[in-house]
Amino acid sequence: MNYNWNWGIFFQPNPMGTGTYLDMLLSGLALTLKTAALAWVIALITGSIVGVMRTLPSKGATWFGFAYVEFFRNMPLLVQLFLWFFVLPEILPRAAGLWLKQLPNAPFWTAAIGVGFFMSARVAVQLQAGISSLPRGQKMAATALGLTTVQGYRYVLLPMAFRIILPPLTSEFLNTIKNTAVAITIGLLELTGQARSMQEFSFQVFEAFTAATILYLLVNAVVVTAMRFLERWVAIPGYITGK
Repeated sequence: MNYNWNWGIFFQPNPMGTGTYLDMLLSGLALTLKTAALAWVIALITGSIVGVMRTLPSKGATWFGFAYVEFFRNMPLLVQLFLWFFVLPEILPRAAGLWLKQLPNAPFWTAAIGVGFFMSARVAVQLQAGISSLPRGQKMAATALGLTTVQGYRYVLLPMAFRIILPPLTSEFLNTIKNTAVAITIGLLELTGQARSMQEFSFQVFEAFTAATILYLLVNAVVVTAMRFLERWVAIPGYITGK
């Protein structure tokens, strides 16, 4: 293969005037982590609410949870980001649409919200499975103690369910980090976007995406290691990681 390898490219100044090419990648990594963190907060909060609704005896709540999950889970993330970024400002009232178009850092907020809602559907299903896996006696015991439905979920069901689903939630968090790469399509210069910019400026495509791959792997390794410690810390005997 006739390709000129140049690993020293990372320490050369970039055309943006913001430092070296390595600085470009690190700034993209920082934006990736910020986007993923906000998206995960949205996914965890919204997914928890919807997941609980899917386990309530109310048919209305169950159907709402079902419709929410099917809508966001079955539509490709790329399509959802396009709808949030390009379509929503056009269908809103003129003033609201203009405000969205002029919103500072619009690609960042769109990506965080879009990825967050997309992942919330997956979190909801995980939480529903975790609650459903609990023995029926726990809910009956909460009722016998005089706890309301909200108190039963708050003090009995949810603490146990979240411990059970912690391993799959780790996978969903990793997916959230990786899904931020799709935001390059709406102009967000996260890690993949900066690697693409580096490739276009320097024509060193293999070096750029090799570095991006290594950074993704390092971040995911840190997350997996941290979550393993958390799993052991909150483990309950007899439940998955518990001993």
